[in-house]
Amino acid sequence: MRRIALFIGTNLAVLLLLSIVCHLFGIDQMAAARGYGGMTGLLVFAAVFGMGGAFISLAMSKMIAKWSTGARVIAQPQNEVERWLVDTVRRHAQSAGIGMPEVAIYDAPEMNAFATGMTRNKSLVAVSSGLLQQMDREQVAAVLGHEIGHVANGDMVTLTLIQGVLNTLVILAARIVGRAVDSWMSGGRDNRGGGIGYFVVVMVLQVLFGLLASMIVAAFSRWREFRADAAGAQFAGRGAMISALQRLKGNHGESTLPTTIAAFGISGPLAEGLKRLFMSHPPLDERIAALQNRA
Repeated sequence: MRRIALFIGTNLAVLLLLSIVCHLFGIDQMAAARGYGGMTGLLVFAAVFGMGGAFISLAMSKMIAKWSTGARVIAQPQNEVERWLVDTVRRHAQSAGIGMPEVAIYDAPEMNAFATGMTRNKSLVAVSSGLLQQMDREQVAAVLGHEIGHVANGDMVTLTLIQGVLNTLVILAARIVGRAVDSWMSGGRDNRGGGIGYFVVVMVLQVLFGLLASMIVAAFSRWREFRADAAGAQFAGRGAMISALQRLKGNHGESTLPTTIAAFGISGPLAEGLKRLFMSHPPLDERIAALQNRA
């Protein structure tokens, strides 16, 4: 639950930082002077910051993932386990019709894996040392199939697009309402986005709208896990994928993945009540049931 709160808090902190920077450096005011009052100018302003930040994060995702986890890319397999790992990823990638991803191992006690990258043909698939130690090869092959499924489905790009569009809408909506409140507080005078009412309202609304956006992103993230599980079942067998998910229950929701890539892991933290709306992964029991009920 703490990781969920940290993930949401990070997203909101970015939006709040954007508001503060725009206010301190007069970016809102400059945008207003150049047609910010018109919907087109405001939309362009919001899209540049909303979509731009999301795609910059995607472009840097592989580098950040390697750095933050200390993942070691297998350039030349040093032992039989590494050779099997690379060969299995290659076989799944060929079946999925995508380019061969980079394959890496990172040190972590829990069973986990993730995939990231800007395109389907230039991705990274990494597994934890704990996963290799605690799962048999059929289970690991299923997990690798799950991650290849994310890559083949274009989940990283789609998630970035959704996040970017929602960021844009959050920025846009907060400023439209902020301008209206600022105009009302100033007696109808146009302050060009410079009043204190505007600044406060924008910050508050970006928090509220940001929470709603986080729920939508999390809902898509949960849905894509079911699709990736289906891919893992296709590449490695349904029994192997179910067995891998059952084995993952031994993690008890634990993960040492950094917040920036936690949503890309094979499993995520547990939550109850309203906090379930912000979960990046469905409960493992639901994922197992979905596979068992597939025709």
